Amino acid sequence: MSLLRHLYNASQRKLIPGLTCCARNYSGVASGEEQNGAPQVDLPKHARVVICGGGVLGTSVAYHLADRGWQDIVLLEQGKFTCGTTWHSAGLIGQAKDDIATSKLIKYSRDLYKSFEDSGEHVGWKQCGSLMMAQTKERLIYLQRKKAVAIATGIDCHILTPEEIKKMNSWVRTDDIEGGLWIPGDGALSAPDVAVVFSRLAKKKGVKMYEGVEVNQINTTNQKVSGVETSHGNIQCDYFVNCSGLWSRQVGKKSEPRVMVPLHACEHFYITTTPINGMDPMLPVIRDYDGLVYFREWSGGILAGGFEPVAKPAFHKKIPDNFQFQLLPDDWDHFQILLDSILHRMPAMENANVQKMFNGPESFTPDGHWVLGESSEVKNFFVSAGMCSTGIVGAGGVGKHLSEWIIDGQPSIDLSHHDIQRFVPHHNNRQFLQERVKETLGMYTLKYPTEQWNRGRCLRTSPLHTRLEQGGACFAETNAYERAVWFDWSSPGELLDQYNIPKGAGTYKKPYWFDNIREEYWACREHVCLVDMSSFTKSEIRSKGPEALKFLQYLSSNDIDQPLGTVIHTGMQNKQGGYENDCTIVPLYNNRYFMISPTSQQTRSINWLQDNLPEDGSVELQDVTSAYAGINVIGPHAPQLLADVSDTSTSLQDFKPMTAKVIDVGYAGGIIAMRLTHAGEEGFVLYIPSEYALHVYDVLTKAGKVYGIRNAGYYALRMMRVEKFYAFWNHDISTMTTPMECGREFRVKFDKGDFIGRDALLEQKKKGISQRFAQFLLKDYDKDNDVWPWGGEPIYRNGKFCGTTTSSGYGFKVDRMICLGYVVDYDDNGNRVLHQDMRSFVMDKDANYEIEIGGTRFPAEVKIHTMPQAYSKTPPVFIPTPDRPQNST
Repeated sequence: MSLLRHLYNASQRKLIPGLTCCARNYSGVASGEEQNGAPQVDLPKHARVVICGGGVLGTSVAYHLADRGWQDIVLLEQGKFTCGTTWHSAGLIGQAKDDIATSKLIKYSRDLYKSFEDSGEHVGWKQCGSLMMAQTKERLIYLQRKKAVAIATGIDCHILTPEEIKKMNSWVRTDDIEGGLWIPGDGALSAPDVAVVFSRLAKKKGVKMYEGVEVNQINTTNQKVSGVETSHGNIQCDYFVNCSGLWSRQVGKKSEPRVMVPLHACEHFYITTTPINGMDPMLPVIRDYDGLVYFREWSGGILAGGFEPVAKPAFHKKIPDNFQFQLLPDDWDHFQILLDSILHRMPAMENANVQKMFNGPESFTPDGHWVLGESSEVKNFFVSAGMCSTGIVGAGGVGKHLSEWIIDGQPSIDLSHHDIQRFVPHHNNRQFLQERVKETLGMYTLKYPTEQWNRGRCLRTSPLHTRLEQGGACFAETNAYERAVWFDWSSPGELLDQYNIPKGAGTYKKPYWFDNIREEYWACREHVCLVDMSSFTKSEIRSKGPEALKFLQYLSSNDIDQPLGTVIHTGMQNKQGGYENDCTIVPLYNNRYFMISPTSQQTRSINWLQDNLPEDGSVELQDVTSAYAGINVIGPHAPQLLADVSDTSTSLQDFKPMTAKVIDVGYAGGIIAMRLTHAGEEGFVLYIPSEYALHVYDVLTKAGKVYGIRNAGYYALRMMRVEKFYAFWNHDISTMTTPMECGREFRVKFDKGDFIGRDALLEQKKKGISQRFAQFLLKDYDKDNDVWPWGGEPIYRNGKFCGTTTSSGYGFKVDRMICLGYVVDYDDNGNRVLHQDMRSFVMDKDANYEIEIGGTRFPAEVKIHTMPQAYSKTPPVFIPTPDRPQNST
């Protein structure tokens, strides 16, 4: 009988025998004796670390902490081990991800699981390889980008033609595909068995593990973990690790202050069949991304599931009590879009007998990345959750690197994409999460580099938002903040959707907004533009006496002891010398300091300052992001325009670059004006009390008509700052990069006294560095037809991998595509080599550089200094016309 004829019967079936074993009580795990319906457990009174959650993540963290030599580790599970999402995992192990750090993490997981199997610790490992299929040329570019990252990570993989795929695997239909990516080292396993092995090995290393123990409260002292209250007594502890899966957000609310863990459960579907005659037990794991589905061999049959474009959120109000080893009701109507693709791609499924539909809840996050690291609200409260249906593939590496985070203060690889401190409180809003995760589950849907989320938008907006909408602004979301990234001057106020890529316009090649950005770029360079910068993080630090200065001096690597009104760019380094905050500080008056940080740094920067505040309360810190709007007045006519609308002289003698004044504009006062633009052009950034923002914007717009004023967006700024070789947080610098490595050593003032990270930077100065930030101008590159770089592309030096790009943009001044990135010197064993003079290594005349973009390597010219300012061609002149007015608003 056909698959469709078995749907009713399948819905009546119980769990397949191979999975019912997951509910057993594993040997060596303390669960206590049942008395009066509740297990009796003797918990220790003290532990160094308490881990909450007995799934594959919690057991991995326990194992890796113990493997590092830590003792007094306690793991608590409210039900039975693996009773949450671990037991119904499909067990797919795919190493190729979109960035090298995550790929390295997952490669470690894969290698660890294989080593378990090889040593007799059975986890069901089957190295059958994986095949990712592309139905379109755009999807093939996506796979070529994945291949480039995988190769740079040391993962063996190959692009195959449809004919090669058919020869390898006759079970799948190939007549409608463009090709695929074959990764022979991938495979599949049993997630519950992995958790069992982690548990057993952790226990051998001294970890105490308990079932049937619920965490009721995480106690804190001075906003630092001090203990946990459980259903079976209290434990004093130094660290708490939330690995609670579906319950992680709920557990985060059990501390004071509460810890935000932004995730929400969604229903995730797959089906299994009875054995199929002739099924290959080594069938590769197949991912048909464009069909939204995946397949693997399963006990002689097939396991098939997928990620639909619009998901079903689950447990919006509450997770049911005692939800252990349970599934949600079947929903064949919702599954239909996946079922159609399954039958199309795997014709043998048409006559297969369904054994079971699995509808298990999985946790998803607002941006599709994991939630890892130390919380901003409570010190020593770590989180490992929100794995977005990739818990088993990430668990090994997450356990390793979260253990490093706890023990060493930071992981050994850059996990900033997954750092919990990337979120703001809005992300933890239940209504928002319910709406957003409908979209984030759809991880197989092709998302282009500049594509935005559709759901849960337009909450954090600038005071100028409506004006910009009317002026044709198209918005992108950064840290939940809507920012105008480009303007459509052809139809201001008439855009049907200003928050997403128009249907059919997405591409890996030249973006559809290219011509708009070119006009904005030249308007910024030749006339004057207004860029809304309101989303930037803004803070005030003050004290009655010199305490604020002393505080900032200790946190900053630059010298903050400067005259009032000086604009100081500085890093705030961690103990390893990496950036915890990249900011601009202005000393104003009465021991008051105004600080600007990037939008995405809001939680991290404020948290870093709070963590280091004097305990005597002598320094006051306030987040004033919403109190001030920001307008970047950029272009050669900016000084005259600002002089026209204020009483302030803007001559270079009276208002020097990198200085600030408090000025009036129009009728508004209290405006902090800084002579800089963050893009290397002439101009000012005005930080305006929010209630005055519209007035100031209108005054500037009206007065600027004579200068050809118009709006510009962040994409134009990006092109300018990439061209000027400016590093930017969350793209080019992170907690893992230092001023010595990104070319900012001139901003480090060692002679000013002690500051956080000073010793590490002095050590680098003494011993040298292994990487250097560089700028690459592509050669033999056609911007109109070649695939564009978007960041993360591998860089090759004399044919050897030497790093990745971090940012990219088109340099309209030089008429070249430009990439920024780090050149790293690796020895033959993959270890980093230190150089006293890394510049000489980068700029060696015999060094030939290439950047791989979408499967093609392009030669590149390397630079480590800003390019000369002379034009390489005559810039276009902006001429107003009836359909292209001077002012787009």
